Amino acid sequence: MDSLTLAKTAAGILDAKKADQINVIRISDVSSLGDYFVLANGTGSTHVHALADELEFKLKELGTAPDRVEGYRSDSWVVLDYETVVVHIFTSEARSFYDLDRLWLDGEKLNMTFEPN
Repeated sequence: MDSLTLAKTAAGILDAKKADQINVIRISDVSSLGDYFVLANGTGSTHVHALADELEFKLKELGTAPDRVEGYRSDSWVVLDYETVVVHIFTSEARSFYDLDRLWLDGEKLNMTFEPN
């Protein structure tokens, strides 16, 4: 699956699991870290872990596994690295602290719309 499809699919999976403030940012023109960042909030540490688990499970069903998963033992964030797409799942406090939305302002934020659940 290409990186745009992967980013949109990841965002859709997170939305279906009730993630908040989902942003997809195209970073390929400003960084060599990948093509897209997907940023999302969970309501707390349990929700953050549930979002990460669901995303990993659903994408594996589609034939895509992360190269790395970081922060899973943390209470506030998890990062799933799919090489061209990096998914960051935070609590709202951790998202405010790391402020990746501001750090990647030079990237292009995609307008995402999701079907009502």
